[in-house]
Amino acid sequence: MALPESSHGSDRSQPHSDQGDQNNQDERDEQLDSAQASDKNLNCEPEAVPIDPVDPASEPDQGKANARRSLFSIAGIVALATLLSKVFGLFRQMAIAAAFGVGAAVDAYNYAYVVPGFLLVLLGGINGPFHSAIVSVLSKRNQKEAAPLVETITTLVAGALLLVSIALVFFAQPMIDLVAPGLAGSPEGMEIRAIAVQQLRIMAPMAVLAGLIGIGFGTLNASNQYWLPSVSPMFSSLAVLLAIGFFALAPGGEVGSNAYAVRGGMILAWGTLAGAIFQWLAQISAQWRSGMGSLRLRFNFRLPGVRQILKIMLPATFSSGLLHINVYTDLFFASYIPQAAAALGYAQLLVQTPLGLLSNIILVPLLPVFCRLTEPEDWDELKVRIRQGMMLTAIAMLPLSALIMTLALPAVRLVYERFAFDQSASRLVASVLVAYGAGMFVYLGRDVMVRVFYALGDGSTPFKVSMVGVGLNALFDYIFVQQFGAPGLALSTAGVNLFSLIALVWLLDRKLNGLGWQSWMKPLLGITVISAIAGATSWGVLWGIAQLWQSDGALIQIVQLALAGGGGLLVFGLLIVRLRLPEVDRAWRMIKQKLPVFR
Repeated sequence: MALPESSHGSDRSQPHSDQGDQNNQDERDEQLDSAQASDKNLNCEPEAVPIDPVDPASEPDQGKANARRSLFSIAGIVALATLLSKVFGLFRQMAIAAAFGVGAAVDAYNYAYVVPGFLLVLLGGINGPFHSAIVSVLSKRNQKEAAPLVETITTLVAGALLLVSIALVFFAQPMIDLVAPGLAGSPEGMEIRAIAVQQLRIMAPMAVLAGLIGIGFGTLNASNQYWLPSVSPMFSSLAVLLAIGFFALAPGGEVGSNAYAVRGGMILAWGTLAGAIFQWLAQISAQWRSGMGSLRLRFNFRLPGVRQILKIMLPATFSSGLLHINVYTDLFFASYIPQAAAALGYAQLLVQTPLGLLSNIILVPLLPVFCRLTEPEDWDELKVRIRQGMMLTAIAMLPLSALIMTLALPAVRLVYERFAFDQSASRLVASVLVAYGAGMFVYLGRDVMVRVFYALGDGSTPFKVSMVGVGLNALFDYIFVQQFGAPGLALSTAGVNLFSLIALVWLLDRKLNGLGWQSWMKPLLGITVISAIAGATSWGVLWGIAQLWQSDGALIQIVQLALAGGGGLLVFGLLIVRLRLPEVDRAWRMIKQKLPVFR
């Protein structure tokens, strides 16, 4: 939905410059923070009972006496919970690598997980379209209105996704053939195909669970509960870890044999399904306790708010879904490259662990802020907040990209190289990781822009941009795979995200009568240069340590990564303060206020 033109006139307003008045910026920040607690016209969140970060079910009445959490405290809660979840996710992937390497069980699992995983990330992920739509609508309603609305949406979504689950069971074989046609070209590929078909049938119920988890994410966040939604993916990782532990006790065959791969593949699938069930059960219990809906079926589809949620949810789902269709395209090409699917999965985990943590820290607090600033008279402040989101994204992602690209091989060796995962597997995964690292900033920057459109009630624009991106991804895959092999698939993803980011910035600039993106270029260039220097520093430290210690032991690898990464981050930190960015200055002041050592 397009918003009316700003009442400020036709001049294209610009956000403050890098040298703008910092006191004015602080005053604006304080005014908006104050508005979050007192001005119901700007308040996108209902009067709700916050849940204690340690125990989501404890002392629900305590929150009534507390002021609404600041963005800083919300970000801290989300950061801690997401970090815990990501650590367990990393342990899960390490266990998978040790048990199966880049063998048939993992290759098959990556193909079979495409649809269930696509739905779980798309529908059930924090910051996904279900989460964003629920937060955008429920945050403007009180608890009494929210519960029946949540139950109605849950009934509607569960019914639709139940049909999807049934279809996955009956059409598992043609679905795998569609995703990975290259498997039919060899006997080894046919073995992988057979395992993948069975895995997909086992994981089919995850389609329903994905929708329920996504609704739970949004509902709990809208009621000011951030700990449990962010930490709940940990339950899924725990289930897979337990399943692999059970498999280790009774593998059912020699490592590398077909029997070993078949039994291991089934264990992976059942563990993944159990994890999704545990994640949903944890959420629904907290949701019920907070009065934000129960398991009741409700068919009142004319309830106020249902259409509004669907208006955001459906185009946003298709838009995000088109991005994930790129995963299908990538695996289509990967099926013709031996071990490429497994390599993509392992590399994505190493990228998504820090990326998921930082994206939640940045995006979760920003969406409610964007919601409160959607009226034309608030667009000037909205532009300031968009700039803040992009600067924070650059400060977080660009140095991280430089470090990942520099330290890819030692990081892969430290995390994965043991038992079935050998040196050749490390080199393959590291090459893909370097390519993924190059695109981290544009990935998260695109997500920031998409959230602005969602807050403005416009899900169709990101959808249209994503449609173009699907075609570009297929073209880039075809070109880059021929030139670079498996890493070309990751480079293609980065290229599509770069296009999407540029397109969304240009369209938002027109929508808001001037976004002021030109003022971003100088600080972004500065952050990029500083990140490159930090990456070069890390490489130098890594090379120096390698000359001193000619050992491949785990302890030496940890020392190498710690010193090289720490050296790069230290250089980045020392140089970034010299840019005198308002976002850096404000974040530093907030940190000093929160930490007792600075008081």
